[in-house]
Amino acid sequence: MERDYSAAGRPGDVYFFATCLVDLFCPEAGLDAIQLLEREGIRVHFPEDQTCCGQPAYTSGYADEARQVARVQLGLFPNDWPVIVPSGSCAGMMRHHYPKLFAEEPALRAQAEALSERVFELTEFFVKVLKVNWKGSGRPTKVALHTSCSARREMGTHLHARELLGRLGNVELLNHSHESECCGFGGTFAVRQPDISAAMAGDKADALKETGADAFLSADGGCLMNIDGTLAKRRDGFRGQHLASFLWRNTERSEGDAA
Repeated sequence: MERDYSAAGRPGDVYFFATCLVDLFCPEAGLDAIQLLEREGIRVHFPEDQTCCGQPAYTSGYADEARQVARVQLGLFPNDWPVIVPSGSCAGMMRHHYPKLFAEEPALRAQAEALSERVFELTEFFVKVLKVNWKGSGRPTKVALHTSCSARREMGTHLHARELLGRLGNVELLNHSHESECCGFGGTFAVRQPDISAAMAGDKADALKETGADAFLSADGGCLMNIDGTLAKRRDGFRGQHLASFLWRNTERSEGDAA
């Protein structure tokens, strides 16, 4: 369970865990997320030794390898600050599965449990901790939302994203017919089962485009890669955007917000 920071007031400092997919494939989304946090008056700290959260190995059944990766991450956040993650699936790994990984190692289990309480997915942090009251900016636009399976089920990320987007008067959020279905990425699933993954990604791309949205949004880099790759292969100009980048370009702080 995440920690309740309301009694202590707004945190002044946070750690940012970028995730390997953001770092390698959409670094602009990480930079935009940091700018959103800094716009709220938050000092953002980026541990440079961070790597992967360990989820690909963990969900493939390689617990020892996942534990080895996770052990490195445990030591990167020594101060008692929130850890902000621009991916619901990676945040879910750190919050819900790190304590399980170290269940047989009491010292590391305690460290993992303490860390898990401080982990927040980016939009969750904006809604539940900072309680932002942003206004929309820019031209009116229509968007559809895709949330990864694990982010949806473990972190409720789709609810936080909807809440933020629903407050923006210039944004119309359109629902699609495959909203709760997987895009077919699934980490190593896309590599091990390429034909099935491609079919799932095709169904998802069709459903998103059929809404008539100008673009689709997602807070998970793997899903963005999979769906955008499908669209690119079709030579379709419809594309996705990381939610952090969209929010940075289409919001402004309300005058009443405290920095």
